[in-house]
Amino acid sequence: MQPAFQVGVDVGGTFTDLVAVEKRTGARTVLKCPSTPEAPEQAVLTAVDLLHERYPDATISSIAHSTTVATNALLGQLNLELPRLVFLTTQGFRDVIEIGRQNRKEIYNLFVTRPKPLVSRQDRIGVCERIDARGKVLIALTGAEIERAIGEVRARKAQAVAIGFLNSYVNDAHERELAAALAAALPELSITCSAEIDPEYREYERFSTAVVNAALQPIVQSYLQRLEAALLERRIEAPLFVMQSNGGMAAASRVASRPATIIESGPAAGVIAAAEIAMASGIDRALSFDMGGTTAKCGTIRAGEVRIAYEFEAGGESHSGRQVKGSGYPVRFPFVDLAEISAGGGTIAWIDDAGALRVGPISAGADPGPACYGKSDRATVTDANVVLGRCNPSALAGGTFPIDAKLAHDAIAALAERLSMDIFETAAGIVRIVDAQMAKALRIVTVERGLDPRSFSIIAFGGNGPLHACALAEELGVSRILVPESPGVFSALGLLVGDLRASYVRPLLVGTEKADAIELEALFDRLEREGRDTLRSQGAETSAIRVQKTYDARYSGQSFELDVPHAPDLGAVAQHFHEEHRKRYGYATLDEPVELVNARLTTIGALARLPSQRVSNGVPAPSGNRFRGVWIDARSRNAPIFDRETLQPAWSTHGPAVVEQYDATTYVAPGWSVSLDNMNVLTMVRDG
Repeated sequence: MQPAFQVGVDVGGTFTDLVAVEKRTGARTVLKCPSTPEAPEQAVLTAVDLLHERYPDATISSIAHSTTVATNALLGQLNLELPRLVFLTTQGFRDVIEIGRQNRKEIYNLFVTRPKPLVSRQDRIGVCERIDARGKVLIALTGAEIERAIGEVRARKAQAVAIGFLNSYVNDAHERELAAALAAALPELSITCSAEIDPEYREYERFSTAVVNAALQPIVQSYLQRLEAALLERRIEAPLFVMQSNGGMAAASRVASRPATIIESGPAAGVIAAAEIAMASGIDRALSFDMGGTTAKCGTIRAGEVRIAYEFEAGGESHSGRQVKGSGYPVRFPFVDLAEISAGGGTIAWIDDAGALRVGPISAGADPGPACYGKSDRATVTDANVVLGRCNPSALAGGTFPIDAKLAHDAIAALAERLSMDIFETAAGIVRIVDAQMAKALRIVTVERGLDPRSFSIIAFGGNGPLHACALAEELGVSRILVPESPGVFSALGLLVGDLRASYVRPLLVGTEKADAIELEALFDRLEREGRDTLRSQGAETSAIRVQKTYDARYSGQSFELDVPHAPDLGAVAQHFHEEHRKRYGYATLDEPVELVNARLTTIGALARLPSQRVSNGVPAPSGNRFRGVWIDARSRNAPIFDRETLQPAWSTHGPAVVEQYDATTYVAPGWSVSLDNMNVLTMVRDG
């Protein structure tokens, strides 16, 4: 019988990873190939071709994909130029999108440069119409005004239009009327209505979300069309799903019209897979630590749920894992709350003007890559790990990707000479610096959220995560680390365990004492029906759909909200808010009225689940028959090298040790022990 695969493909900054799971047996095939930043779909197709070379008679039943196309377009990547965009808004409000808030990325810099608007002022057109805050039409949208707006768009030869009218979150009739007329007159035009993509109050954020979505729509649509067409050329008719920023999957056709929902597509997949591992291992609190070739990403998982936030700045800057407010374009859509830092295997080490060793934020990426790849002479974190003996000095990816250890030594030696340091001390310094940077990111998602990292376990993945996990655990006081079966392609696996998700939000702006509980239940019922229909249309089974209902709530007069669970009793909702406010801020004001700002509903539908794959119990593998010098505590020590594919459940050893496999390397530091369980998860525990 020919094998049938579910395929997940994750496009990273350095490598594109593919995981194929045979539907009947659960057997996994793991493949890696270099990413192609200027044509990201090409690496996806290369990975699929490699799978077909290995299994010529195989069929593919579904493809799940995470992509950085949307993010890269906002960052100005070559060959991803943003289209000419027109913004149609209420007359007198065309500058809202540029004035924005008072957020400044550098508070004390009088000459700070704000992000360049995605739509120029000459392409922001005022439309004569007006609706008040209660949804009453004050100035009607006339046919003549519609024709004038269409003429303005046609004259500018725009590829995309964003429509954002004042108070349309209450009444979007004018937006819908103008969008319908535009679609009839200019059928090739991409159109985004602000009230459809983000029906919430606060005009600037709603307008910004609409503009970002409109700017990305032609790019993402074209990318997905090229990818689907190339798959059809290969006679692959499997449905294509894309990971959204909220950690849920969606059909490519739905994502194509809502590209703002996939800006954080790539980072989300790994956290979803980490949550699966945490639940399977009975871990209530886990930190996901994903270190790839260009960045490291950290998130929290509690009781199997990842932390979700509802607003971020696309294309913005970060500092030590914190997003710099005012540096990007606000987008309101649920996303997995992560701290991300420029620290990966390809991060470049350098010496500043003061003669100090620095690491990052610039990465060598996929091309030219670290010095040991043979195309560069600049030292990176990977080169440091090769010099220290933690990384295989001859090849990665099961011997398919050659490594030149001499080039790594030469690159580190060039830095060591300028620092008047030993080459091994320099390499160790590079690793310590990058470890310190990543520890800051882990503290952001724990200590700065009021969480004690010592009560968490670390789930380490990515091509470089297991190499650095012990040092980070020691820094944070964490005593247990889990390394999943295929850590280097773990995000691709996360695509195969992700559920379909559809998120909805509706504005309320009413106090709990005045709200009509019956009307609110009717609103949730309508959203639930829409959500269930959306998921069923994408292949979810009706019996597998579940629903989450929450409110955004605040004390009357506050500027920002907390999310609290829905309850039919609004008094209970208010009590939930008081409790959450006390947890977050240390106090609650019980006599203050609680205001419900938004109602949120998320429908979650499980796709066909993967069969569980356990490793057969057998005789534990013997001690490593290979040894390598590993630089530890200012001296070289012989450490056993283990091939993970040969290990059996119940195998264990003490550090120092190195466990190598096709897609990653795990370094077990002195003072730690490691064992393999029957789910093929390596567990490292601090001795004593």
